[in-house]
Amino acid sequence: MTEPSIPELEAERDRLYARLAATGDFRRGSVSENYRKCGKPNCACAQPGHPGHGPRFLWTRSEGRRKRAGRQLAAAEVEKVRREIARHAEFAATAGQIVEVNERICEARPAAGLAAPPVPEGERGGSSPRSRKRNPPR
Repeated sequence: MTEPSIPELEAERDRLYARLAATGDFRRGSVSENYRKCGKPNCACAQPGHPGHGPRFLWTRSEGRRKRAGRQLAAAEVEKVRREIARHAEFAATAGQIVEVNERICEARPAAGLAAPPVPEGERGGSSPRSRKRNPPR
């Protein structure tokens, strides 16, 4: 299989940029569904096997190292937030594909006038034994 040409790779990158622009609204994070017991001994949630009060939906996201933020969602906004989170996954996948195509373009594009001169056999660089500093014996 032959490698695509630079114009083909650039066309692929343009297609990915268009897909990225069409992503729409998105957000990071996840939605969790939670149930909890209120702690009142006479409440139905105190009975064995009762799941507790809920569901309550919480949208959480990472805000840096070891820090998470979140907020409770109204029932009407749960599906909207889930769709936006799914679009973030699409955004991240497309951005990763753009990086891969750009790296292939960089590898395929020749360097302008930066060809390294050939190194004669036996001369591979480094220092010769005479040029190394030696510590005098004490």
